[in-house]
Amino acid sequence: MIFLTALPLFWIMISASRGGHWGAWMPSSISAFEGTCVSIPCRFDFPDELRPAVVHGVWYFNSPYPKNYPPVVFKSRTQVVHESFQGRSRLLGDLGLRNCTLLLSNVSPELGGKYYFRGDLGGYNQYTFSEHSVLDIINTPNIVVPPEVVAGTEVEVSCMVPDNCPELRPELSWLGHEGLGEPAVLGRLREDEGTWVQVSLLHFVPTREANGHRLGCQASFPNTTLQFEGYASLDVKYPPVIVEMNSSVEAIEGSHVSLLCGADSNPPPLLTWMRDGTVLREAVAESLLLELEEVCLAENAYGQDNRTVGLSVMYAPWKPTVNGTMVAVEGETVSILCSTQSNPDPILTIFKEKQILATVIYESELQLELLAVSPEDDGEYWCVAENQYGQRATAFNLSVEFAPVLLLESHCAAARDTVQCLCVVKSNPEPSVAFELPSRNVTVNESEREFVYSERSGLVLTSILTLRGQAQAPPRVICTARNLYGAKSLELPFQGAHRLMWAKIGPVGAVVAFAILIAIVCYITQTRRKKNVTESPSFSAGDSPAVLFSSDFRISGAPEKYESERRLGSERRLLGLRGEPPELDLSYSHSDLGKRPTKDSYTLTEELAEYAEIRVK
Repeated sequence: MIFLTALPLFWIMISASRGGHWGAWMPSSISAFEGTCVSIPCRFDFPDELRPAVVHGVWYFNSPYPKNYPPVVFKSRTQVVHESFQGRSRLLGDLGLRNCTLLLSNVSPELGGKYYFRGDLGGYNQYTFSEHSVLDIINTPNIVVPPEVVAGTEVEVSCMVPDNCPELRPELSWLGHEGLGEPAVLGRLREDEGTWVQVSLLHFVPTREANGHRLGCQASFPNTTLQFEGYASLDVKYPPVIVEMNSSVEAIEGSHVSLLCGADSNPPPLLTWMRDGTVLREAVAESLLLELEEVCLAENAYGQDNRTVGLSVMYAPWKPTVNGTMVAVEGETVSILCSTQSNPDPILTIFKEKQILATVIYESELQLELLAVSPEDDGEYWCVAENQYGQRATAFNLSVEFAPVLLLESHCAAARDTVQCLCVVKSNPEPSVAFELPSRNVTVNESEREFVYSERSGLVLTSILTLRGQAQAPPRVICTARNLYGAKSLELPFQGAHRLMWAKIGPVGAVVAFAILIAIVCYITQTRRKKNVTESPSFSAGDSPAVLFSSDFRISGAPEKYESERRLGSERRLLGLRGEPPELDLSYSHSDLGKRPTKDSYTLTEELAEYAEIRVK
């Protein structure tokens, strides 16, 4: 409520400051209805020693500096004003008495803005005051409603309009107040900065039915057609009342039953469905549908209401909750509890990779115990709850931590001038891997990215050590993996020994060896042709001379033939370094003693191989 005050601080400051300095006092803001007038109260002061014969003044619009050529609102010397203010501005105050009050008539929206006063005492004694007043042109009354209106508690609503036009006085009336109360007009009040307002008050006790009611205030000016209206909607707060609720219901198994709880309140209530003190569902809404049962509670900050309904309802399981150890060390026992709620009780099952680990029928809880967990127990598990009304599932992960295990894929291999060693480790948490070269007293770890590259997939970490220029004399390599549960070491085996041998021989040695083999093949071919020409066609297997088998496999009567075989065996041995030998025709005729050499004959290839190696070197 606004009360009429005595002499405001505005005028006290004027009286106290007379007689000394340049200064001006006016309201910082003032308002007026469009089409009416407005009086801007103004006082100014100047040093007493100036003693001007005549005091003049100028009002400017939106700028205090004459050099900016602002629109002139009023000028006492020439009466020349801007076209927007012609016939609409005059001075109400007496400048000789230091009163610069300005009157603006028939105000319109374009006149809204800042107004500055400049004192002109003649000569150089001119001063533009920084103090100014902001004019606001309005079209609606201001209805002030308390921030909180509660049903059953008396409230006061006020209608306020500016009353700063001495030529037109507003009259106030209420619109749509029937049934609320009788208005009381308080009258004209003065504000702190010297402006005036007209106030009308309306007192009433609101009910819940008044919520949303549209209340209006009208300002009219006698002997004119000017009327201005403003409206405000009442926001009445009241506690909830449950207005819609099912009675007790009996449902047959499998039938569909819906329970509806509706309440009327402001603000909207928090509706809660409860069963034995347990919240089943809640929401801020005017109504809440439940497929279960039993107590509906409606509440807000201003009160609560509740109703009870009985129902036996069958429903699908809720999403299972899983409690238990999710991180374990290898060898520990892990206990996991999966629980849910449904009616009837569900079948609970725990799976891992589609394998059933535990299950119970018509129980709301399932306990899974894993004795002495191993790395194979690490992974994703599912707890599934189902009954005839639906199925819900929850996934959870069990992490098993264990010491590093070096897998069989770990090895070293040489290719050309490079040796690569793979160390494949399975562990949790991730291990640190180091490669040791004992013969060179060197240890290389993962931080040395130039030599070691690591990649992790699941629980398996693969580290690759690359050594260049080491193919001819590959070193021993020991891989060591370590985490907080222990360490494991392995000397990495070399794979592809024949490749390593050819890497030692080198490309030049391979060409020389191949040339020697071609020469041997040509020699054997020529020898066999000569032998076939000189042999007698009447020679038969029955006339074969005695054959003596010894460790040297020397055959009487056919020295040249088997000398060729010895060389051919050596050729096979040398070709074996690079793969299978070329296909050769090693068949015999009847003149070749009627049989092929036995397996003992290949002992002679060792001598030829030694001979070939000497030639290669």
